[in-house]
Parts: sequence; C-alpha cells; structure tokens
Amino acid sequence: MALVVFLRGANVGGHRTFRPSLFVRELSDYGVVNVGAAGTFVVWKPGSVAKFRAELKRRLPFETEVILCDARDLIRLTVENPFGTAPSRSDVVRFVSILSAADSARPSLPVMLPSDGKWLVRLIESRDRFVFGEYRRDMKTIGYLGQIDKLFGGKATTRNWNTITSIVRILKGRQTCSE
Repeated sequence: MALVVFLRGANVGGHRTFRPSLFVRELSDYGVVNVGAAGTFVVWKPGSVAKFRAELKRRLPFETEVILCDARDLIRLTVENPFGTAPSRSDVVRFVSILSAADSARPSLPVMLPSDGKWLVRLIESRDRFVFGEYRRDMKTIGYLGQIDKLFGGKATTRNWNTITSIVRILKGRQTCSE
C-alpha cells in the first residue's frame, strides 16, 4: 500500500523552502506525487520504509520532521469523517494535525484555545496519531496551532481537511485505475 508523507513546517512563512515539483522528480523511482506546496506527498512505491525515509531526508535541503502514514489510515479517516456532513462556516477551517507518534498524552477534548474568550483553535477529537479541529482565520491562530505539540506530547504537523480529502481522491483514483 502507498505511504503519505507530511513534512513539518515546509514552505511556511518563507522558511524551509523548496520546490516540491523538483523534489518529486528526484524521487521518481519511488512513484512520488506532490499534493500542494506544504510538503505533502503520496508515495506509490516506497519499498523499505526505513530506506525511503533516509533517501527522502538526504534529498531535502533542510532538516525537518518527516511523518509517514499508511494510506489506508487516511482513507479510513475520510470514511469515518469526524466533522460530519454539515458544511463548515465560512470563517472556520477544518484541519487535521498528524502526530509523529501516537503518544499516551491525551488531553480531555474538546479543547478551546485560548481557553477564555472567543476561541481561535478548537480541538474536537483525536484518534491514534490524528487530531481533528477547527480554527478561525486570525493572525494569532498559528501560535495556538503550535500548542498542539505541547498538549499531545510530541511533534505534529497540520493540514487542512481539504488537503486530506484531496490525498484520498488521489489514492482512490489510483486504486480504481489498477483494479
């Protein structure tokens, strides 16, 4: 089965910049497909996970956390959709934070950040390495998203729920083509 790669903090705010299209070419033997600009990839032929991870890190022009997920886990997330079927409000963005490891530190959910006043980040559920939430579009939001690491006791990287559903469309499209 395919792997999905999430790079932490790539191409964000002018830091850890690289060109995903060139990176994908360098990893063409692995069947890598780029999803967006934030360091998200589908890997069709990863082979040995340890060897693939080492090759990926060797080719990156910077040091960062590399989080690998089995594609089946992401497919399952969209089937179980923790956000339900109702559309989100226009000022709210749904997201998933992927933890580098499933840790035992689990806060009681939901968590609102800040804890008093109008929330900017709301964490609603967690399953294994995945934390689901919503954020409001505000300049202070990024700081509150950074608190997910502390709350869950490990490194996390965050993607819009739309990115996760795009990844799953790519995965399912390939499955359909190969059946």
